Amino acid sequence: MVVDLDRVDPADLPLELAVSAMTLAELAAGPHATSDRAERARRQDRLQRVEATFDPLPFDAAAARAYGRIYAAVTAAGRKARGRRAIDLLIAATALAAGLPLYTCNPDDFDQLGAQLDVVALTPGR
Repeated sequence: MVVDLDRVDPADLPLELAVSAMTLAELAAGPHATSDRAERARRQDRLQRVEATFDPLPFDAAAARAYGRIYAAVTAAGRKARGRRAIDLLIAATALAAGLPLYTCNPDDFDQLGAQLDVVALTPGR
């Protein structure tokens, strides 16, 4: 599963990609979170490309159970699992439930998950 496709070199990604419904939700909110017309258009274009390309993985009962394990790991490490960070953890839970690695430009956001989730660090390149 991958986050933020626009920022990475496609050569660094696996042949098959997936996105979570939570990622799609973040992208759907994006155009509404800016007052800059050009940025709004860019975000809308990105949303439409992702919607046309992927059938998102749902946040289902298995992901909800995985979120409990992720929440426990995060809080045991003394970090908070609220606010914007909560969405990232729901995305991680979706990957964990699906048995997929999580490709991200922000691997430090998931370092407390240890052996639970395979987090692959991507270098922003675009």
